[in-house]
Formats: sequence, C-alpha cells, structure tokens
Amino acid sequence: MALLFDNAPQLIAARQALDIEFRPRFEALSADEARIEALRTRMQAISDPNSAPRQDLEREIRNLRRSIDRRRADLSQEMRFRTTAEKNAIEDTIQVAIRQVAEQGGFDLVLTGPVAFASDRVDMTDQIIDWLEQDFANSLDAPGSQP
Repeated sequence: MALLFDNAPQLIAARQALDIEFRPRFEALSADEARIEALRTRMQAISDPNSAPRQDLEREIRNLRRSIDRRRADLSQEMRFRTTAEKNAIEDTIQVAIRQVAEQGGFDLVLTGPVAFASDRVDMTDQIIDWLEQDFANSLDAPGSQP
C-alpha cells in the first residue's frame, strides 16, 4: 500500500495542488518572520531600553509573533484536514483499482497490510499502479474535469 501511495499519480497531483494552494500563505509567514528580524535589528540599535520607540518595537514584535503563531497553527490544521481529505479520496480510488485488477487477474485474495513475503507471481502492485495511471490519464482527458 505504501508503494501505491508513493506512486499513485492522483496523490502526486494532489500534493502538487496542495503545494500551490498553500504556498502563498507559507511565503507570507516567511515574510513576516523576516519582518520580525528587521524589527529586532532596529530595536537593538536603540540603546535605551526604556525609550518609547524601543518599547513600541517590542510591542510590535510581540504582536506580530502572536499573529504568526496563530496563522501557522491555523495553516497547519487546514493542511492536515485537506491532506486527509485528499488521501481518503485517493484510498477509494485505490480500492477500486485493487478490486478491478484482482477480478481481471483472477486473484482470490488480496492482502493490503504488511506481508512477510510475496512472489512476483502474486504481487499485483505494478498492475494497480498501471491502472491508477490510466485512470488518472482518463480523468485529464475528460472534458471539464480536474484530477
């Protein structure tokens, strides 16, 4: 199953789509982290720890840090949710692939858990990956559909 998840084109496409979807938010967090560093540099240049400008910078850094931490936690939670949803959808597709390949190949039993040994004669992983690749290609060819 791990090999199927590593090589399923549906999962590869889902990972790429999630990366594209979440990248701007990660980049915004990185930009805010850099902003904090710039504010710290400015704050350290002020020698009087009790001066109003230094205290203003400390407050701004503290508020920005809280905002970053909150947004990072929200982003992490949303990514986990979306990743799980994509994985569940792909698991359904993999189950369909396993069933169809097993029926076409005349298999009586398919084990998806860890197996101590399986000969090439009974290992249908490559056939399932081929099925998934064909299914993915067909989904790209279908009008108005997205993977």
